[in-house]
Amino acid sequence: MHKILVSRCLLGERVRYDGGSHGPFVLLEEWRRQGRLVAVCPEVAGGLPTPRPPAEIPGGQGARVLDGECGVLTVDGADVGAAFLAGARAALRLVEAHGIRLAVLKARSPSCGNRENYDGSFAGRRVPGEGVTAALLRRHGVRVFSEEELMDAAAALAALEAGDDAR
Repeated sequence: MHKILVSRCLLGERVRYDGGSHGPFVLLEEWRRQGRLVAVCPEVAGGLPTPRPPAEIPGGQGARVLDGECGVLTVDGADVGAAFLAGARAALRLVEAHGIRLAVLKARSPSCGNRENYDGSFAGRRVPGEGVTAALLRRHGVRVFSEEELMDAAAALAALEAGDDAR
């Protein structure tokens, strides 16, 4: 059975920067009952508390953080990039330990966003981009979806399992 990495906040766990959570999502609950989910909050895994100050990536590109070109800044101007990198590496260790090829991560998060992110101005402006963890996982061949793409994730899972059955 293929495992799926999932953001803990999408499972109703109160780990968001503001102490909140998201969900429930019917499909995620079904996958949880099946024993498919491996949950992570990269920011908490990287050592950040809950709640914590909001953080954004200047320019919204997690790959730039991975490449050492910029940090991740809180609304107060503190660079928490080291914690975001540590959390991304923790997520990658889970992926490697469980042979994970799919992830469902929180949309627009500076860790987990997979298609767009906030631009670093704390003005609510979105730009195409991805979070630090999403960027690292993609570099390692993981297909990353958001909670807004659960049907696409389900189709990708079905394709993986159909490929397994063909062998």
